[in-house]
Amino acid sequence: MRVIDLLHRWTGGLAGLLLAVFGLTGTILVYKDYWIDAPHARDAQIQEIDTLAAAITRITADAESPVRSILLAKQNFGLHLVRYGGEAGAYADQAGNIVAHWDSKWDRTELWMFDLHHYLFFGETGEIAGGILGLIGFGFVATGTILWWSRRKFFSWRPWPKRMSRPAVMHNHRDLGLIWAPMLAVSFFTAIMLTVPVLPDAILAPWNNGLTIAQSLAPPAMKGGVATSAPDWKALLTAARTRFPDAEFRILALPTKEGDLISLRTRQQAEWLPNGRSTLWFDPSDGRVVEARDAFALSPGMRFFNKTYPLHAATVGGQAFRLLTAVMGVVLTMLGTLAVWTFWFRRNKPA
Repeated sequence: MRVIDLLHRWTGGLAGLLLAVFGLTGTILVYKDYWIDAPHARDAQIQEIDTLAAAITRITADAESPVRSILLAKQNFGLHLVRYGGEAGAYADQAGNIVAHWDSKWDRTELWMFDLHHYLFFGETGEIAGGILGLIGFGFVATGTILWWSRRKFFSWRPWPKRMSRPAVMHNHRDLGLIWAPMLAVSFFTAIMLTVPVLPDAILAPWNNGLTIAQSLAPPAMKGGVATSAPDWKALLTAARTRFPDAEFRILALPTKEGDLISLRTRQQAEWLPNGRSTLWFDPSDGRVVEARDAFALSPGMRFFNKTYPLHAATVGGQAFRLLTAVMGVVLTMLGTLAVWTFWFRRNKPA
């Protein structure tokens, strides 16, 4: 038990502050769609094909640099997110008019905050570090529960320490961690699944036809023809609506090099993933459908994997689960910061 206690306290003292950063930024990002400040952000979502096709045509035709992708407006956010090369991007209203533009993620709070939460400002290296911290956090839940059991008779339902002494803070830390252990475990597990590819590949391989997640998500092997200067977006959207009649149009990705296909991700009504995984690929030379992939026809492993992000980001479960996740983020922030404070700065004075 002493070894577990030492391991829990030392890793908490070293990693607690970073976990607190994840908790705080995660809480803020859960409500991102409600606080982003841009004209027409609160407009009602439009999924009518003619309007969408006209907006896409205007966005792609008026762009000073090639458009890489367009994340289409959704129910809680009425703007299209346009991605250009590098960090450049823009918000466009649903008529295709650019209402905000940026050349760097530092120009938009929601962008650099997401980068901090997901990449720690270090790209793929930061993503791997975040996955390792997720593993550490999951270990905290396990070791903390073990340590709480030996002191269970002192349990109390207190949201804040009785006083800011080291024993009181540690007592509150144990009890608060135990109360929120299930939510913390779900958050850490889903974070690991999203950032450490080897884990979902290993866990889900028996239910994913022996394929990795990357292989399952790969586009068709077929090469497309030379892209036309003005694709018939109405025809492409109509073909997608015919294939998935009740689906919501979500992400349009344009070719970045010769041979790439146009892809359109849609979300069928029963899908948890906010941007869906029902995907169509089109030949950019003539707009014909190359392949349509139904999210509900994917392997059991992929269907499970597609539920990890909605659980992590609280995009499923309604406002109740969103609020629960936000509070959990506040609790993680509190657990992390107080763990660091008590470990490094609030030692008991020697007698």
